[in-house]
Amino acid sequence: MTFPISQGLFQYDLIDHFAILGVSIDAEQEEIRQRYLKIAYKLHPDTCRTYTPDEKEQAHRLLSKLVNPAYEHLSHDLSREEFRLVLAQMGKAMGRDLSKITISSEPARKLAQSSANYELVYQKILQSLAIDQYTALENTYQKIAQLSELNLVYLILTEGQGSRKTTPKVFISQGNTNQSELVRATVTTATQTKRKESPLEAYIRRAQASLDENNPAQALRELRDALRQEPDNGICHALIGLAYLRQNQLSMARVHINRAWQTNPQDATVIKCKRELDKIINSNTEMQDQKGQKEEGERKGGFWSRFGGKKK
Repeated sequence: MTFPISQGLFQYDLIDHFAILGVSIDAEQEEIRQRYLKIAYKLHPDTCRTYTPDEKEQAHRLLSKLVNPAYEHLSHDLSREEFRLVLAQMGKAMGRDLSKITISSEPARKLAQSSANYELVYQKILQSLAIDQYTALENTYQKIAQLSELNLVYLILTEGQGSRKTTPKVFISQGNTNQSELVRATVTTATQTKRKESPLEAYIRRAQASLDENNPAQALRELRDALRQEPDNGICHALIGLAYLRQNQLSMARVHINRAWQTNPQDATVIKCKRELDKIINSNTEMQDQKGQKEEGERKGGFWSRFGGKKK
């Protein structure tokens, strides 16, 4: 399916699955699933009762050719994480040559002009765009384009900050004119807001607080930002694994906790997370062994019952 979109990440020959579903780049599996179900309910031929026959056909095409493939890509942990890594690299690359980045939509312009709270601004603008993304189908592609341009600015602000002390700059085109306005997107580092705490420490502290509050999704967001500061940090990987354990995603938890164990096996946090992982793995193994023994007993019982009873 061709995309009549030339804004945001689509201009780089990339399909912005997050924009299609109207979820943030940091969204986790359950949030993505809930959003998909809402969109599917609106677009499915059996439930989109407010549309004319032509609109129903258009809704079906959007669902089958656009929404379903996006959900298929983002619903799998590995493909979602790989896609995020691609976006992160793009954000870094764009941050090195900001003079070539032009944005035109008002929502993205507003985000570029935001200050230290750009993450909160991003979430609020995204939610306002997504709320009616698939209500008026004639505007759907425009909404997706705006969301993708919003994602582009968010990536530049997030990936472009790193250890920068200067503020990133984004060139914003004004309507249909050829003039451009240079807007400073202020990105405050942790040293500007909290002198005694490094950015990495702040991310880890907030992630641990989120885990204590049983909010693993928020912890994952914080820890991904932390890994941008220090990709091989053992504590970050251990806590990411712990967050995945809280979401019952054992395979992803194993990847991150084992990496943490290889990097920093003496750290108390890493040891704690490794013990919790091993405990769950051992518990699952024991349950499988018990299930296997039960099935074996049932098979034997079924065999001897053919001869009038159990074996003496």
